[in-house]
Amino acid sequence: MGRVPVRRIAADYAVSGRRAVRVTLVAAAGFYLFRYGLDRPVAATYALFAAVALGGLARIPGTGRQRAATVLRLLPVCWLLVVVGTYLSVRTWSAVAGMLAVGFALAFAAVGGPRPAGAAPGLQLLYILPSFPPYAPDTLGDRLIGTTTGLALFIAAESLVFPEPGPPSYRQRAAHAAHTAAHCATRLAAPPYALSDDGVRAAWDTSRSLRSLMVPEAERPAGPGVRDRALAHTGLATRTLLSRLAQLPAPPDGQPGSEVTAVLRAVARLATATAACLGAGPSPVTPYEELATARARLSAVSVGPGGNPASGTARAPDVPPAVLRRHAAVLEIADAALAMATAADLAVHGRHAGVQVPPTRFWYARTWAPLLWWHRLRGHAGRRSVFFQNAARIALALTAARLVAGVDTLPHGFWATLATLTLTRTTMDETWHTIRLALAGTLAGALVTAGALSLAGPHTAVYAVVLPVWMLFAFTVGPVKGVGWAQGLFTVLVALVFAQLSVPTWRLAEVRMLDVLVGSAIGAVFGLLAWPRGAHDELRRSVAELLRRAAEIVVVTGASVAGGGACAAPSGQSGHRSLQRAVVLAESAYAQFQSEPTPFGGRAHGPARRTVDWQATLIAGHHTLWGSERLLAPPLTGLGPAAAESVGALGERVAGRMLLVSAALDPGADTPTGPIPLIDPVIEGSGTEPPGAPRLYYATVSWLDSLLTDLTRIAHGGPGPGPGRSVPPGLLAADDGTV
Repeated sequence: MGRVPVRRIAADYAVSGRRAVRVTLVAAAGFYLFRYGLDRPVAATYALFAAVALGGLARIPGTGRQRAATVLRLLPVCWLLVVVGTYLSVRTWSAVAGMLAVGFALAFAAVGGPRPAGAAPGLQLLYILPSFPPYAPDTLGDRLIGTTTGLALFIAAESLVFPEPGPPSYRQRAAHAAHTAAHCATRLAAPPYALSDDGVRAAWDTSRSLRSLMVPEAERPAGPGVRDRALAHTGLATRTLLSRLAQLPAPPDGQPGSEVTAVLRAVARLATATAACLGAGPSPVTPYEELATARARLSAVSVGPGGNPASGTARAPDVPPAVLRRHAAVLEIADAALAMATAADLAVHGRHAGVQVPPTRFWYARTWAPLLWWHRLRGHAGRRSVFFQNAARIALALTAARLVAGVDTLPHGFWATLATLTLTRTTMDETWHTIRLALAGTLAGALVTAGALSLAGPHTAVYAVVLPVWMLFAFTVGPVKGVGWAQGLFTVLVALVFAQLSVPTWRLAEVRMLDVLVGSAIGAVFGLLAWPRGAHDELRRSVAELLRRAAEIVVVTGASVAGGGACAAPSGQSGHRSLQRAVVLAESAYAQFQSEPTPFGGRAHGPARRTVDWQATLIAGHHTLWGSERLLAPPLTGLGPAAAESVGALGERVAGRMLLVSAALDPGADTPTGPIPLIDPVIEGSGTEPPGAPRLYYATVSWLDSLLTDLTRIAHGGPGPGPGRSVPPGLLAADDGTV
């Protein structure tokens, strides 16, 4: 294994050190104020643990000011958790039932984006603390005062102590990408009507900057609201636009035609206006209408006299096929630019957007915010969602820990439940690895604790002096050195705290070790019983389901285009809801897959993981949705017999390929195994262009060809290796989730 660079280690300590200073200042100030200044030990305990919960245990993404704003919005939730936990602790059964309900709700809130997901562990701790005996509702006032004071100090510290420069927001990234698209479109509208190598590289690099993995968690538009959905849609449309611009070939005869030039110039103007809109500018209404008009003119030229410009069902006899193929590519560029502008306008102005919003692609634009939340929650309310799996796993584990602590009257059972919360992972391999390190660290910490308590005895002044120093050390070193160090240092930390609240003895270390052992065992059991492989297997299943749904859409779209009749869908629905839900589930599984280590250690970015390009499956799903919606836009009047037969055959070929890759990713018990060719075999006659084919034919073929390219990337993990190459048998169905 390679050595970690010294600069990287120093940077890690700098980040954790700044965080440790803030948490230590807040926790120590609140604890000492109430413990020694006002002689209110209950308030002191809650002030300290409120800071530790939201500052140490929680992992809220973003800068200090962003985290402070998140905690400020969560303040009523924190109050509610303390109140509910206090009153439900009256009986073991009520505390257990509350742990199940609250534990699941807080963990499932991760569907709302990275901020709720990061805050969930800290919020869990704020409920766990009051849910344990003693049942003392008369101390609720002190509990709320301590919690409020700790969180208020934490908000102030995050805002003022070591302020951090904020990274570019996603809107700024999208605006920069729109500027790049405008530059590319301008270059394509002028001689030599092609991008240079540097221009193509800039387009790809800018597109890559909008990928979620390249964006800090706090800046990702992952919420269920209109603006977040629209901003995510903006990024996807902008990436599509940049990709289409980078791939646009030069005109076959060196002359692009005035209509193509007009479209590209209109795209450049609209992209510039979209960038201005993303910078809190006005809606790009006028450039949008100009591009829509220019697109209609180009479509009419591609159709020719006597044809239908909307459906492209006739073709000018003197327009060569190569020109029509380029026309189809330019029309796709125009469609991507229009989608980008619409989404950007929605992202900035919400329901007051000035651009006309298509009701199918942007179905959420006029939907009430609570209903959008309901859509998000309902979409993940099933055992195939990794959010549901994670919430069920941690809720059941915490419930079992609370039950064991209550039935067996486990001393300091709070620590056992906290150990379950901090040590349970999304895979059994990771949970077991974490538990081994945690137990070793806890044992070392218990030995240090026993020695310190024996030496210092009842002299609380010693613990009061050592506590802030140890807290600063623990929160600086623990996050960098790993879970073993963190558990060992935290063992000493809690002993220093409780030694100032009651008469200390060396047996406190023994109790701490027992509690961590019990909590670890419970975490291991539920890590084994509840989806022990985490997102590794779920990603395969969700991706295979996505491809199966996409194959259905491809077949229906091909038949509809060939026959001239769009598939019927209920009023107000896109007709593709099953594929949309499959894309959502696959995206959430992919996001968790990226964060899980392999069974052999390390993250999911190793060389072995790149054989299957999982993101290409998501792109294939989006390409299927967008292309189908664009091709099925009314009116449809059908193709000629030869063109209809060619489109139908190619659609069936693509759908069959999707089903083949789907079966390879998630094989059944009786699925035959064998080599899977990376390049689809050429069907005899499939490369022949029907005479007199209309523009709609070329648009459909272009869409289907792009899907074949996506499928090749899925199997190879990158561009196709060339004819004759194949994946070895069973390679796509490896048992350990790697490939």
